[in-house]
Amino acid sequence: MNYRSIQTTCPYCGCGCGALLQVIDDKLVKVLPSKSSPVNHGALCIKGWNMHEFVNNPKRITKPLIRKDGKLQECEWDEALDTVAGKLKAIKDEHGPDAIGAFSSAKCTNEDNYLMQKFIRAGVGTNSIDHCARL
Repeated sequence: MNYRSIQTTCPYCGCGCGALLQVIDDKLVKVLPSKSSPVNHGALCIKGWNMHEFVNNPKRITKPLIRKDGKLQECEWDEALDTVAGKLKAIKDEHGPDAIGAFSSAKCTNEDNYLMQKFIRAGVGTNSIDHCARL
């Protein structure tokens, strides 16, 4: 049995709580709070305690999907990003930038959320952005 403990940051909000991933034979099996973390001092919320459950879930989507002929099909990242960029450009060209909006997530880091609002405001040209932690 090969056991490892990997220090990481919880992915569920922008707080940045420290956690230790317990890995046995390259499979994530448990999460423990990091006692040395200055953010959470050895505590985790219920989401943090269970953050490992989605990693090994067989229903987890691991590749981008594009709808072709009415069905979702796996594709490469370049194709997925080109498709999204093309459709956003077409919407903006036909209906203007305010026809596009974004909703960001508390699961993202503060930096990710900053980049999303910067992309929507500077890249797309609209202020139509919101965030679930604001509600």
